[in-house]
Amino acid sequence: MLKTDHLADCWQGRVDTEDAELSRRIHQQITYDTLPDDFDGQPVLLGFASDEGVRRNQGRPGAKDGPIAARQALANLACASDAQLYDIGDVCCDTDLETAHQTLSHQVHRLLEQNARPIVLGGGHEVAWGSYSGLRSFLSTQAPNARLGILNFDAHFDLRNPNPKPSSGTPFRQAQQWCEANETPFDYFVCGINPSANTDALFEFAYEHDVQWVEDLDCHWGNISNIQSQLTDWLAPLDALYITVCLDVFPAADAPGVSAPSAVGVPPAFVLKLLQTVQGICEQNETPILLADVAELNPTLDLDGRTAKLAARIAYQLMF
Repeated sequence: MLKTDHLADCWQGRVDTEDAELSRRIHQQITYDTLPDDFDGQPVLLGFASDEGVRRNQGRPGAKDGPIAARQALANLACASDAQLYDIGDVCCDTDLETAHQTLSHQVHRLLEQNARPIVLGGGHEVAWGSYSGLRSFLSTQAPNARLGILNFDAHFDLRNPNPKPSSGTPFRQAQQWCEANETPFDYFVCGINPSANTDALFEFAYEHDVQWVEDLDCHWGNISNIQSQLTDWLAPLDALYITVCLDVFPAADAPGVSAPSAVGVPPAFVLKLLQTVQGICEQNETPILLADVAELNPTLDLDGRTAKLAARIAYQLMF
């Protein structure tokens, strides 16, 4: 069951009386009480209130409160008066991450069946396995031969072995295992890898499974055309795309509210520009971005709401 009783408190904000129709904000354009059967391709927010995966990965808990903080930061952002936005509430996890993943997967599948563009708000990056498995479940019924890519902005590969238990460090190893079991290409690209935060074993696994990545020190404006070219080539054979953004990819000064803040990180404007590039390429290639999520927002560790505001700006880019 989804938690929805907090949504009315989240979606509050400023109301501009001057030029009211041209001065709308997201909290004025979002619907969370009466939902349609068909979302007509519009963005639909879904929260994943979990930090169990972070706890299992020996990280700092608090990300379960991330979806609320992200909504509150989104509420006051400017929004076109004709925008149609929806919020269906939160999947909540205590310690039973496996069941929470199943619930998230079901909700993502259902939203895609209802012609929605799900934007999932985390929560730890364990959210990615629930997101991915729901998308795969949907594609298995609608386009079983579709080639799906995962584009991850992250300081970490998150390719740890999920045995004995999955965690925030295992979602893309779980995706690789799904692909291997189903004889499907594992198309995985990571932007922002911190070489000091990933062991040799993770780099070796990434090499062995044809993962593409760009390290954090290479994510600078003088190199952006090379990265854009690399992304263009990687996206070319894909039929659909899943984008996931882990907030620990950003410098600690911009995103202090995460389990593992980055000493270097990738500038937020650089990531936003690459997201714009990818959205443009996908539009040109007619490759749908079926799903996106934003992970690792931990408001208990945040300063002045910096990380929540950045999460909202990323979500805004993904929504529009």
